Amino acid sequence: MNIDFQELGNVTLRALSSLVTLFLVTKMLGKKQVSQLSLFDYVIGISIGNFAAEMTINLESNEINGIVAVLIFGVVAYLISYGTLKSISLRRFFMGTPTIIIQDGKILERNLKRVKFDINDMLEEIRSNGYFDLSQVEYAVMEASGKLSILPKSEYRPLTPSDMKVKVSRESLCANIIIDGKIMHSNLKNMKKDEKWLNKELKIKGYTDLSNILLATLDINEKIVIYEKNIDTNSKDVLE
Repeated sequence: MNIDFQELGNVTLRALSSLVTLFLVTKMLGKKQVSQLSLFDYVIGISIGNFAAEMTINLESNEINGIVAVLIFGVVAYLISYGTLKSISLRRFFMGTPTIIIQDGKILERNLKRVKFDINDMLEEIRSNGYFDLSQVEYAVMEASGKLSILPKSEYRPLTPSDMKVKVSRESLCANIIIDGKIMHSNLKNMKKDEKWLNKELKIKGYTDLSNILLATLDINEKIVIYEKNIDTNSKDVLE
């Protein structure tokens, strides 16, 4: 087996170029999960991927042509994405609109056909949402991304503290104030606390050495949760 190292090096350089180009274009377009992609986003993604693959493997093609093609598709996608943020009409055209397929507990057969769904597809999606009895569903909406959103009938909705008239404390995201023994000063400042306050609270909890703390979090109610470093050499880290 003869290896052409010059050709291999050329492919390597092309692969790196296409990877960098794809990364830059993806950063420009923003973050979206696959399930959130519209039909237009999906088509653009496939096209850009094909251009990158062709640019990498087809050594007879001019590399710059592939880079330009990827950039053009990326810029067009970015401009359309920006336009859809400003215009409802463009948003409806490129991204689509939600479609009601169950209304007041009744299946809208015409709308099922519009979204190219049959009864089995619909039942599968409803089961995936945790409803195995169709009679429990009040509304079902097919989102533009293809995801099915379900509103159950009132008697089948989970109870909330509001329903039970129970007063609950306010909740918010926890801030990581200590990571691997180091104080995260910016996070502490965002929680309107300082290092002096933190050291006092840690001392109350019996911690004087930060090096023993793997992680400490602080919530909006000033509750500190501390996770110590595991220094027990006799503990098992594998289930038998």
